[in-house]
Amino acid sequence: MRTIEVKRIIAPEGAADAAPALDAAGVEFHAIDCVNWEETYPFMPDVRFRIAHTGDNIVVQFRVSEPTVRAVAAADNGRVWEDSCVEFFMERPDGNGYVNVECNCAGTLLVASGPDRGHRTPLSPEHLAAIDRHTTLGRKPFPEREAPEVWVVSLIVPAEIFGISDLSGKELRANFYKCGDLLATPHFLSWNPVISLVPNFHLPASFGLLRFLS
Repeated sequence: MRTIEVKRIIAPEGAADAAPALDAAGVEFHAIDCVNWEETYPFMPDVRFRIAHTGDNIVVQFRVSEPTVRAVAAADNGRVWEDSCVEFFMERPDGNGYVNVECNCAGTLLVASGPDRGHRTPLSPEHLAAIDRHTTLGRKPFPEREAPEVWVVSLIVPAEIFGISDLSGKELRANFYKCGDLLATPHFLSWNPVISLVPNFHLPASFGLLRFLS
């Protein structure tokens, strides 16, 4: 099981400022490089992420290099997984399942909570509005097109979405993903290996471990 010690950093002013804060704290990138269904979906774009926290917020940044990008989902809680999509799933410490945070390359979000794939409750528009997001590709939807050399998404996610007031000292199971179901070259990558016969990210048993430092 892969493990990350998540540094506590000074709160950035917004998602657009996440990179300088992460750089200043020396927060390292980790690869999303597990090709779990290689026979059917062998393609592996270069995807990396880094994560930190401010006590009451999770700060996560994804860097992606892939041939094409797609951002068709125009509104939050839509089908963002069909686009160029990065994802972060983390358990709730209260035992009420886990939260999936999915974001396409235009910053459109799908966030829901529940015990398994078949029982998800989407977050309210008010909770979604509290997630600060920034992407180098802008916020407008677009059809599939040639990708730039690298695109970056930064998210600042309130810990309260996971039922947490202070992340310091917590140890929580989580996983990070990259997918693109309807891209010209579909792919399904994870940070920690996923054990499943078919692509399925909603498997908490396949989560890795995050240790949030004080």
